[in-house]
Amino acid sequence: MVEGIKKAEHCGDKITIDEFGKVDLRIAQIKAVKNHPNADKLYILDVSLGKGEHDVQIVAGIRQAYTEDELIGKKIIMVRNLEPAVLRGVESEGMLLAAEFKGKIVLLTVDKDIETGAKIK
Repeated sequence: MVEGIKKAEHCGDKITIDEFGKVDLRIAQIKAVKNHPNADKLYILDVSLGKGEHDVQIVAGIRQAYTEDELIGKKIIMVRNLEPAVLRGVESEGMLLAAEFKGKIVLLTVDKDIETGAKIK
């Protein structure tokens, strides 16, 4: 271990590299945003995964952190192979990645332009 760096205490259940490899992380671009009809904290996002992929719908609890205008066109990181789930009556076909600290939510994005649909390795 590098001197001066403390070993992390407990950081949750450990997974193997093979388990992590099953997660399909992709660059997606938000095309449309609408308010969820049954939840004040949720948006329904229409996201593009680029050529050869159909658009997918994501339900995300980011409505208090972002306006619709802030989201349109934004490139985000999403979990593509997550089992679909119904959230307050609306199907979500993936999950965007965001960080939360002390009540502040921030989307994970890319720092340079990259093709929509690019696989994260």
